[in-house]
Amino acid sequence: MTYCTVIPTYNNARTVADIVKRTLAVCPQVIVVNDGSTDDTLAVLEPLKDKIQLITYIRNRGKGHALRLGLDAARKAGYDYAVTIDSDGQHRPEEIPQLVSATQAARQLGNQAILVVGSRNLQADGMPAGNTFANRFSNFWFRVQTGINLPDTQTGFRLYPLHHLPCLGLITARYESELELLVFSAWHGVKLVPVGISVSYPDDRVSHFRPFWDFFRISMLNTALCIIALVYGYPRMIITKLLTLNS
Repeated sequence: MTYCTVIPTYNNARTVADIVKRTLAVCPQVIVVNDGSTDDTLAVLEPLKDKIQLITYIRNRGKGHALRLGLDAARKAGYDYAVTIDSDGQHRPEEIPQLVSATQAARQLGNQAILVVGSRNLQADGMPAGNTFANRFSNFWFRVQTGINLPDTQTGFRLYPLHHLPCLGLITARYESELELLVFSAWHGVKLVPVGISVSYPDDRVSHFRPFWDFFRISMLNTALCIIALVYGYPRMIITKLLTLNS
C-alpha cells in the first residue's frame, strides 16, 4: 500500500514545524495545507519546503476545506491512503505506524475500504472537559445516524482510504466536516476501525475550537445528518447488506 500524511494547519507556528519533522521521520511523504495562516506558519515551514508538498492560500477557509485539498492532492499523486494529523501538538506522529498496521491487517483479510480512527482516552487526566462533552455528544448522534459505536468521532488523527471515500465537502467545510466524513463513509460501506492513541495538550498549543459556535455548528450538522440518515443513509446500508448476503 502507498500512503502519505496530510497536515492541515492554521496559525500553529509554535508547533507545526516540530510535528512536520517528526512526521517526516516515520513517513517521508508529507502534504501540509496552510489554511490562510496569519502568524509565522509559512516562515517556520520555509526550511522544510524542499521535503514536503506545501499547499497554501491567503484566506482561512476552514479545516474541512484544507482536508479536502490535502486529500485530493494525495489522491492525484497516486497514493492509496492518507494519514491526517493535527498540527497543534496533541497527536504523536510516532504513532502513525499503528494506524498503518491496522490498515495492512485489514487488507490481508481482503478489505481495501477501511478508515482507521485514532481514538483518544476521553477519561485521561488533562482532557479538557469541553472536548470530552463534545465527543460524547457527537458519539451518541453518530450511533443514531449509522448504528455504529465509535469511541472517538472527533479525533483528527485518522487514516483514510482515498479511493473509497465519498465526495468531500458535501455539507460543511469547517471543523465539523470530519464528523460528516465519518458518517458518509459508514453509509457507503467503508469499515471504520478504532485504534487507541495517546494525546497531550502542550502549553504552547493553539486551539481554534470555539465552544459555543462550533458546538452549535455540530448540532446543526447532526440535525441534518439525522434527516439524511432516514431518507438515504439507512436505506443505502440496508440495501448494501442485502446485496452482500445474496451475492
